[in-house]
Amino acid sequence: MKKLTAFIVKNSFLSLIFIMGITNLSQAQNQVIPLWKVIPQEIKAPDYTEKEDIKDGKVQSTSQVSIPTLSVFLPKGIKQNQTAVVIFPGGGYTHLAIDKEGTKVAEWFNAQGIVAFVLKYRLPNNLIMTNKTVGPLQDAQEAIRVIRLNAAVWNIDPNKIGVMGFSAGGHLASTLSTHYDDRVYETSSKISARPDFSLLIYPVISMENDITHKGSQISLLGENASQQDIDSFSNEKRVTAQTPPAFLIHATDDSVVLPENSINYYLALKKNGVTAELHLYEKGGHGFGLGVNDTSKFWTKACEEWLKSNGYKN
Repeated sequence: MKKLTAFIVKNSFLSLIFIMGITNLSQAQNQVIPLWKVIPQEIKAPDYTEKEDIKDGKVQSTSQVSIPTLSVFLPKGIKQNQTAVVIFPGGGYTHLAIDKEGTKVAEWFNAQGIVAFVLKYRLPNNLIMTNKTVGPLQDAQEAIRVIRLNAAVWNIDPNKIGVMGFSAGGHLASTLSTHYDDRVYETSSKISARPDFSLLIYPVISMENDITHKGSQISLLGENASQQDIDSFSNEKRVTAQTPPAFLIHATDDSVVLPENSINYYLALKKNGVTAELHLYEKGGHGFGLGVNDTSKFWTKACEEWLKSNGYKN
């Protein structure tokens, strides 16, 4: 059986050439693709190594990420013009809940006939990047460009590429949705980094002190963030008529990331005439992933219906 074994690149990883062909695209499932040839604004730190939390042979979470990757999850069977979703796990910008808010979610999308990618993005740290506030955004923009350029490889419709983010990953997804045109790294690519839709699950949206998740704010902007940076990365303030449609989930009793984050983003979308749907559940707390208990357990059904009604799922 032939497998996808390597990628030769020019100008980051935007040009993918197969050394060995694929006789069946489903064989590429769970392939891990390096995102960059040269990581932008990188600081070499040999002693800064990734740390994985492994349970029963499976990575549950990871921290100190310095080399970003895309993991590919393809649904069974080959279909044309498929929808794709890039998943950003949460973790307060200090670690990535790569299993609960990554791998398991990708498998759920595959069950819906949707191609999924889990982005293991760099976590902001002054030891490995010259400007930590844009490090995760650089990875998010590049991920969309890589997927959109190579949409035909995975039978993806280049106009049906969305993002899903949990908690701090929701901040990254909403940052990409509102900063997709920001030139945060040098690239000759003319391919848009704008996602076609966003799915935001108990997301951090704002960096404003009264509603932000303080840990995420400090990790991304530092201990003494300037008002300029706070305003720039408070994504409810960056919404325009061109911001992608959004589906938002939050629990009213979430005391870690206040539901005002989702509410304010929803209101900004509504004000700008952008399609949006917000589900506020009575109970659920924070970090419930695909649903654990209480009313938030069934949010995935609402998400399926939203995807279907907007033409992203059959």
